[in-house]
This record gives sequence, structure tokens and C-alpha cells, in this order.
Amino acid sequence: SGLRMESLPEAVLIRILASIPAGDLVLVCRLVCCQWKNLVDGAALWILKCQQEGLAGAEAQEDAENWQNFYFLSKKRKNLIKNPCGEEDLQHWGEVENGGDGWKIEELPGDFGKEFPSEEVHKYFVTSYEWCRKAQVIDLRVEGYWEELMDTTQPKIVVKDWYAGRSDAGCLYELCVKLLSENEDVLAEYRSETIAIPEDNDADWTEISYTFSDYGPGVRFVRFEHGGQDTLFWKGWYGVRVTNSSVTVEP
Repeated sequence: SGLRMESLPEAVLIRILASIPAGDLVLVCRLVCCQWKNLVDGAALWILKCQQEGLAGAEAQEDAENWQNFYFLSKKRKNLIKNPCGEEDLQHWGEVENGGDGWKIEELPGDFGKEFPSEEVHKYFVTSYEWCRKAQVIDLRVEGYWEELMDTTQPKIVVKDWYAGRSDAGCLYELCVKLLSENEDVLAEYRSETIAIPEDNDADWTEISYTFSDYGPGVRFVRFEHGGQDTLFWKGWYGVRVTNSSVTVEP
């Protein structure tokens, strides 16, 4: 009689299963029998998939509580902020407050500015002589982060932004990020101080970052808002410059 799958050594079966797409493993293979369910729920299969696909940091995750979640979070990892560098003008940014002459998009390095540390960034948003603000609300479920994952694993949510002033003008900058529930109640919040950049500054780009962890169950949305203005009240666009904003859910 032909060789039956259940008679295969477990190590061989794990190698076979590791070649199957992750979604099919969870949604289909896991339902075949108790043995397959145990293998899909176990660590060995997902450790192998992480190794096969060269997922960064997998070798350091010996104590990871859930290798399956580590795999899915690693595969999904991307910047959830859309249009972070102004390549699509103000598209995807809502609740826009256009103080003074409003937001403007300029090419790097800009007048009295400096090039960005990454060559992949070509543009930035710049503020005017009254407060300019803009925001994005990220729906985590739409982005593929299911409720049980957010409520039980509570993966780290890392927020980053870059800001700079012109070397001939002073300006102000603020960042506010909130984790929201289904009903948009605030479950956790990070609010920077109002950062003042003086006149005659060096125009260097500065990164600001914050990591949310252990924020409790119920998080369904991330609301990212930043903005600023100049301190000289000059007509035009002499306020803070922002670009390369990011929100990532980390394994």
C-alpha cells in the first residue's frame, strides 16, 4: 500500500508543511486532523519558515512566546503611514489645518536646508506662519492585524517622524499619536513637548520616535498627527519641515 501522510516522521511532515503558504496552514491544514493542528500551533514549523525565509531577527527570538505571530508580524511589517514624504501632495492626510499660507510640499534640500539622511526621501512638507497640522488614522484590521493578535500579543507599535527647520528662521514642532478603541476612545497616547528650533540653527534633520507596548486590549486604530509653524511670522513657508513619518507594528 502507498505511504500515508500520517506515517511520515514528524520532522519530515514539518518540512512538507513549511513549504505551504502561511495562510493556508492556518485556515486549511490546521483543520485536517489533530496532528496537523498541533504542528501548525507549535513552534517548530514556524521557526523553520522563519529560517527558510530569512526573517530578520528570527535567530534572536529563542524566547518568543508565539512563533506563528512572530512570522506573521515579520511578514506584514511595513510603514502604515501613506504618502509619508509628500510624493502625492496631501493625499491620505486628513483633518488638515492650513494656518497662515497652509501646508506646502517642497523638494529637498530646499532653501536654507540640508539633504535628508536617506537618499530615498526626495520631498518634505513645510508649515507656514500660523499652526499647520495634519493627521492620518490607521485602521489596524484593514491592514491585516486581527483583533486577537492586538488584544493578546499586543505587538509593539513604533512611531517615528523627522523634522527640521530652515537655517534662517526659527520654528515650532509637535507630534501626537493616539491608540484608539473601536469607538475611538483613547487607550494610550504619546504627545511630544512643543519643540522649539531657534533662528540660525544648523537645519539638520532630527528623528523623533516612540514605542507603544503593554497598552492593553482593544486597540483598533492609530491616529498620527504632527505639525508646526515658524516663530518669525513671515509670510510664506518658513516653518518646520516634516517628512518620512512612519508607524510600524513590530514582531
